[in-house]
Amino acid sequence: MNTTAVRDVGGPCVRKDTPGAARVPRRPGRIRRTALPYLLLLPALLLEILVHALPIVIGIVMSFKELTQFYLRDWSTAPWVALENYKIAIDFDTPVGAALLRSFVTTCLFTVASVGLCWLVGTAAAVYMQETFKGRGVLRALFLVPYALPVYAAVITWAFMFQRDNGLINRVLHDQLGLTDTPSFWLIGDNSFVALLTVSVWKGWPFAFLIVMAGLQNIPKELYEAGALDGAGVWQQIRHITLPSLRPVNQVLVLVLFLWTFNDFNTPFVLFGKSAPEAANLISIHIYQSSFATWNFGTGAAMSALLLVFLLLVTGAYLRLTSRGRKVSDA
Repeated sequence: MNTTAVRDVGGPCVRKDTPGAARVPRRPGRIRRTALPYLLLLPALLLEILVHALPIVIGIVMSFKELTQFYLRDWSTAPWVALENYKIAIDFDTPVGAALLRSFVTTCLFTVASVGLCWLVGTAAAVYMQETFKGRGVLRALFLVPYALPVYAAVITWAFMFQRDNGLINRVLHDQLGLTDTPSFWLIGDNSFVALLTVSVWKGWPFAFLIVMAGLQNIPKELYEAGALDGAGVWQQIRHITLPSLRPVNQVLVLVLFLWTFNDFNTPFVLFGKSAPEAANLISIHIYQSSFATWNFGTGAAMSALLLVFLLLVTGAYLRLTSRGRKVSDA
């Protein structure tokens, strides 16, 4: 039998059989070092489960119950109605289902407009900030002010600016520029959609600016120099160099903006209050009204569960399409 000699430093020579030699057991210190990262992540994981996963599970259970104000003391005793709440929510021939469908369509239009404008403004500002000029650092800091301000303080300020009689918007548009015949109502009627979109874009484009500006730092300057030597102008460089290079960044940015905007509750709630106008009745506000105005928490929970399923499906389809496009481009 083949043997080999193993000598520890400072110890005697020990012979071990080569084919059937037993492995040296792991030391306890190595095991502790391996488990340490998971132990450090355990408090954050437990907190994540407590803050997000547990309320989701409770909300899904509530969606199968006839939970009204009569069962608020002990919601677990509410009658079990199975899928009845979901049938009410998606029955578009009834007032409840028709109102949910209108708010869903409004939210889709609002999300597409807000995400598109945030990306467009943020990308334009980031590309412009790549040039070196005096005061660039100060201007970058000013661009990030809307993103750094607390949401409630910023939206309340916009609510004062949109006031009809003494707001800054009407003072400029009507009194100074004369663009309107009469002062406009911005927080009621059809103009409420424009007001909500303005606040959303103002609040969200600095995030797009920050992400795109970070992505631009990874584009080699040699590509632009080669493009300039080939006679490519500014717009051609943006189209053929900047945008293709930013594709991975934009894929993540658009997804994050979509989820934030579609689920946005703070902005319309602070801007309009508990009852949003029909033109700006986003689905988050509609679910809130369906739950707390009518005291039908079971139907509101069912609407929230349907919204969760929709967002999961859209996110999964988006990730699948973008990953497929990335594989094709790499090939």
